[in-house]
Amino acid sequence: MKVEQIYTGCLAHAAYYIENNGEAAVFDPLREVQPYIDRAQIDNAEIKYVFETHFHADFVSGHLDLRKKAGAEIVFGPTAKPGYDATVAEDGQIFKVGDYKVKVIHTPGHTMESTTYLLIDDTGKEHGIITGDTLFIGDVGRPDLAQHVVSELTEEKLAGHLYDSLRNKIMPLSDDLIVYPNHGAGSACGKMMSKETTDTLGHQKKVNYALRADMSKEEFIKELLTGLTAPPGYFPQNVLMNIKGYESLDKVIDRATKPLSPEAFEVAANETGALMLDTRDAEDFSKGFIPNSINIGLEGNFAQWVGEMIPDVKQKILLITDPGKEKETVTRLSRVGYDNTIGYLKDGFNTWKEEKKDYETINRITPKNLEKGYKTESPLTFDVRKKSEYDSEHIIGAINVPLNEINNHLAQFPKDKPFVLHCAGGYRSMIAASILKQRGWHNIVDVVGGFEEIAQTNIPKSEYICPTTLL
Repeated sequence: MKVEQIYTGCLAHAAYYIENNGEAAVFDPLREVQPYIDRAQIDNAEIKYVFETHFHADFVSGHLDLRKKAGAEIVFGPTAKPGYDATVAEDGQIFKVGDYKVKVIHTPGHTMESTTYLLIDDTGKEHGIITGDTLFIGDVGRPDLAQHVVSELTEEKLAGHLYDSLRNKIMPLSDDLIVYPNHGAGSACGKMMSKETTDTLGHQKKVNYALRADMSKEEFIKELLTGLTAPPGYFPQNVLMNIKGYESLDKVIDRATKPLSPEAFEVAANETGALMLDTRDAEDFSKGFIPNSINIGLEGNFAQWVGEMIPDVKQKILLITDPGKEKETVTRLSRVGYDNTIGYLKDGFNTWKEEKKDYETINRITPKNLEKGYKTESPLTFDVRKKSEYDSEHIIGAINVPLNEINNHLAQFPKDKPFVLHCAGGYRSMIAASILKQRGWHNIVDVVGGFEEIAQTNIPKSEYICPTTLL
């Protein structure tokens, strides 16, 4: 049985495609559905079903557009209550895709409607399980997201449900089944996912901490909830979009891809209060940017950081991109529900400079230059990496303010003297620098290359401490 994993690295997201005898199915699709339609056309197949493992929090799924464009039937697992026409399957129900079979296994825990799909090939052999956020490689789905939508679904209750689902529904299955999860390392839907994106169930039973055979429910709940960080603020908003429905991507793109002259761009920013989002890389941004714009580079984990740093998915946005990147940027914004882009700066930032409009810069230095500074003094340094990265190794005396917490710790940054910002490679620190600049800090120095290159210098650093893991 051939199962095609369609992986999108910037979201650490996996969709799946199967086809047999002219019929196809897609599992957990992203917002832009044309690639799935194109894939089915190569097989001369009709997309019969779009299966959803649950109401996703970290992205807006493409099920509605797939139904509209391909005529696919939307399928959710038991207890789902979508605000649009869809099939809510029963536990154990079987759907046919050509001569393949897809069996519904209700596995509540990550959410109450969470469902695993057992894939059975044309000979009747069980091939694998598409697990959504129920089971990852090396981890399981966090149980604290649903309470942000339904308050009585506490994380303890959902963790208990997940324990039962894993023990009663997943672990009794054959060891040779292939596990196809919805996410890999880098997703905020778990805390310690592997970089691997598939594995056998038998191997996961041996190495996945959550599948230990001798673990009690109380131990499972404690280990699962320990170390969870707060989920990004956009998660509950994406859940509601997936439950209630959303505007078609075509309409979003049509509205967003309006080229604006520098004059029109400036008027739009002043009249609408739109956020000016510059998606160029950190180096280009540092050399010149529109005052009050923020930088989240397209060539990084763009959608995730947009979701972390822009609290409201309904926020109006004006784009500054590299010329030709406008549609891609709008599409990637829409993946996480940011559908209110109202235009972009035609031909990019250079047109702004050519019109001799005001712009700002951010000072950047190399780690070698930073090292020279440490020989005469210890400059005030802020490390915007995650706490776990900071705990592993950091510049002695550096203050850790993780990027996703920066708005809660603005008082720590002085306005009367210069300070240094760094992250791991220079991507996150420029996001931080742009946000601080927007809020009135002008004494910022950003480190090119971040800690990856700082580690190669003689700047005094803490001794390496192996981060603790729950095993």
